[in-house]
Amino acid sequence: MLSITVTALVFGVVFLAELPDKTALAGLVLGTRYRASYVFAGVAAAFLLHVVLAVAAGSVLTLLPQRIVHAITGVLFLGGAAVLLLKKGEDEEEIRKPADQSFWKVAGTGFTLILVAEFGDLTQIMTANLAARYDDALSVGLGAVLALWAVAGLGIVGGKALMRRVPLRLITKIAAALMLALGAWSLWEAAAG
Repeated sequence: MLSITVTALVFGVVFLAELPDKTALAGLVLGTRYRASYVFAGVAAAFLLHVVLAVAAGSVLTLLPQRIVHAITGVLFLGGAAVLLLKKGEDEEEIRKPADQSFWKVAGTGFTLILVAEFGDLTQIMTANLAARYDDALSVGLGAVLALWAVAGLGIVGGKALMRRVPLRLITKIAAALMLALGAWSLWEAAAG
């Protein structure tokens, strides 16, 4: 059964963590060079595949005892917060322009770029953690994929304006604070359980 609360929580955490990521910048660059709908189709398909893989990995973790799951997810959330706080600004990815701008070429470029760039990325690991934490694959998957699609859409269509108004440092600090809170809560549950 779908939980709106879990979906909203996952959406918020993944959205904030993905905003300062290199893939938002890659989407912005692709969106300035190619038809936005073609870029979004490829990017959205790649993100959907990543979320399915992450939720499946997180669901496997739910087979472990709850205490161990809480301890693992707590440590991984704290590690994710550290990564967000310690990483330096990322440069724009170099994106090769396809020979033509047909739907399949442009969507394929977006799909391939995101598929490679996001594999094992922080938000994919976070999605797996959240799937293990809440044992609700549908709610976690829906929240994560909607968040990733929203960031991709913002990056493709309006990324420049957003980044001028909201500093990436602030977005990164908010995402890190949420991850620290989730990590501390999970570790407290592991210790108390």
